[in-house]
Amino acid sequence: MSELVTGEAVALELRPARLPSRALAVLLDLVVAVAVYIAVTLALVAATASLDEAARTALSIAAFVLLLVGGPIAVETLSHGRSLGKMACGLRVVRDDGGPIRFRHALVRGLIGVIEILMTFGVVACIASLVSERGRRLGDVFAGTLVVRERIPVARAGVVPPPPPWLAGRFSELDLSAVPDDLWLAIRQYLTRMQQLDPQVGHAMAQRLAADLAARTGTPAPHGVPAGPYLAAVVQERQAREARRAFGNGPARNEAAPPAAYAPPYAGQPASPAPPAMPPAPVAPPPGGQVAGAGPVEAPPQDGQPFERRPSTGFVPPA
Repeated sequence: MSELVTGEAVALELRPARLPSRALAVLLDLVVAVAVYIAVTLALVAATASLDEAARTALSIAAFVLLLVGGPIAVETLSHGRSLGKMACGLRVVRDDGGPIRFRHALVRGLIGVIEILMTFGVVACIASLVSERGRRLGDVFAGTLVVRERIPVARAGVVPPPPPWLAGRFSELDLSAVPDDLWLAIRQYLTRMQQLDPQVGHAMAQRLAADLAARTGTPAPHGVPAGPYLAAVVQERQAREARRAFGNGPARNEAAPPAAYAPPYAGQPASPAPPAMPPAPVAPPPGGQVAGAGPVEAPPQDGQPFERRPSTGFVPPA
């Protein structure tokens, strides 16, 4: 079992895919790719009958590279690690820290896959998957990726607890580019397991992770914010950025939620009080009158007469 979280940061403890399911997914992808390649090749042969042999050979090589090499790379990039075969088998390619893959990860996996899958008929990939502890082939090792199983029981899926509402959007300007993937993975594992930890051990672990995170970002943790809620708020901010980057440009920052009482379930840490409520707005006096104890008021002009300053009597005449 490998405790990982997807780019959407929902499910934790995803299981690495083993050789049988991965081989079936690759076989399905190859069947689809070869079928498309044959159809495109037949169309090219019919369309280029008037060309010479060298031109037809060049077009065939180009079709092979685009469909059998570039096709899987494009599909994994656009689907964030889910090809047709992987979707059928319930698999997904993720980064080592559990985040969604990008073009460079799919490119490295695709290029090395030509050697270890296509040229060697999958022998090298099978040997590497059997030797690897987490079932990774050479393309996964060089790309820094992992194929995991998505279909797990809901009861076994850990969930990263949300931060207090008054911390939402507070770290939208924080620079997270220098935080390594292994630190993100450690923080996520702590947040999902903190209920199982001893309170003192959990508090010490949260303090250490918060110090490491503050050192990487170059910004100290806000004064008075416990380490657990601080870690949860920063992880939520990173998840929001990953989601905007993966699924389209959303708002630049999270909208702050209204203040509310919050009792965080963070091990060994006191509940964080909600910010003080705003004082109620003063009630305006009724028009044309005055409340008792008020000072002089300006009477509205009547029949074109100028303003007249009248003393306050504390009595409001009827309308």
